[in-house]
Amino acid sequence: MNSILIIAFIIGYTFIAFENKVHINKAATALFTGVICWTIYVLFSNNTEHVILQLGEHVGSISQILFFLIGAMTIVELIDSHDGFDVITKQITTHNKRKLLLILSFITFFLSAVLDNLTTTIVMVTLIRKLLNEKNDRLLFVGMIVIAANSGGAWSPIGDVTTTMLWIGGQITTVNIVLKLFVPSFVSMIVPLVLISLMIKGQFERKNKENDKKDSIIPKFEKNFIFFLGVSVLIFVPVFKTITHLPPFMGILIGLSVLWIVTELLHKKKEHEQKITVAKIIRRIDMPSILFFLGILVAVAALESTGLLRSLATSMSESIGNLKVISISLGFLSAIIDNVPLVAATMGMYDLQIFPADHYFWEFIAYCAGTGGSLLIIGSAAGVAAMGIEKIDFFWYLKKISIWAFIGYLAGAAVYILFL
Repeated sequence: MNSILIIAFIIGYTFIAFENKVHINKAATALFTGVICWTIYVLFSNNTEHVILQLGEHVGSISQILFFLIGAMTIVELIDSHDGFDVITKQITTHNKRKLLLILSFITFFLSAVLDNLTTTIVMVTLIRKLLNEKNDRLLFVGMIVIAANSGGAWSPIGDVTTTMLWIGGQITTVNIVLKLFVPSFVSMIVPLVLISLMIKGQFERKNKENDKKDSIIPKFEKNFIFFLGVSVLIFVPVFKTITHLPPFMGILIGLSVLWIVTELLHKKKEHEQKITVAKIIRRIDMPSILFFLGILVAVAALESTGLLRSLATSMSESIGNLKVISISLGFLSAIIDNVPLVAATMGMYDLQIFPADHYFWEFIAYCAGTGGSLLIIGSAAGVAAMGIEKIDFFWYLKKISIWAFIGYLAGAAVYILFL
């Protein structure tokens, strides 16, 4: 069964990678792969009820991510529809591409530590789409945003889902992870930033001509109000989680509901055509991207449920032995297979009695799992979101971004090992 399951996953993964060649939407392939993987698992299983129970548990976890994604995308789209991002774009006065890349990368790095890498990527990619006209430049910027978001998320307990898992599990503590991983994470961002900036030259023309026409329709008060309320809602999500201990999607949903109520009241006296409300905006979010996300996570869940990922982690531990090499290897694997089950398997393999809280192994796992996802466009939630919004080709990212992400990943790892 395991061989058939792996073959099915590899074939599906290949079709996703060659989307532009086979002309089949990656969302359709991902959904098909996910269902086929579980079908193979259940047909070869002697305990159907157990498989169905496992699927239900995974769907519960996956749905949290999907609800979070839907909520975040809707909030960002609502801000954009009110031209709220003009508040930021008008503050960016430079017309130099390299300076712009520097500014946006630093904002992304620090913002992803406060929000999380997924939400930050959605916000920043939307912002880039409002600034840059040229597709090639925009793709390079988005590629760098993915790297910066993953690097920024790695050093914060709430910045990346795997770091959060280790934080909740007691493997790491807040102050220590910030102190130990900030510099390596920063290096993993700054090295690719320098290298990618060498590929970008000249000036750019702002992509704001269409928005200027809307100025008379959308009052300045509404722009500013929706922007600051929307950003406040996004920042409130990790605060809500810390206070209530409820999952992040609950925070994003209550934030969305507040924005929904506010916009309904804000536009209640306007004509139907002039109203910009969540009820209208939610129809415009990118559902194929969400379904792609669903398919990928369901397929990986099948590999986890059969024990393949745990077996992989165990065999690595037995054959490699060296904890630093294991951590770096898990980072590479997290670019191919979702980092969440890999980290979950690692947490189950290594006892806290032997590797107590804030042991260097847990810190290095947090760094490698968080930043390693940048090596491929589908290696992280941030990458998948960017891929869907900007329609990035798998092989374009592999040729143009992966090598720089790889160098940055190793540079950050080297810095961490050096300061051990």
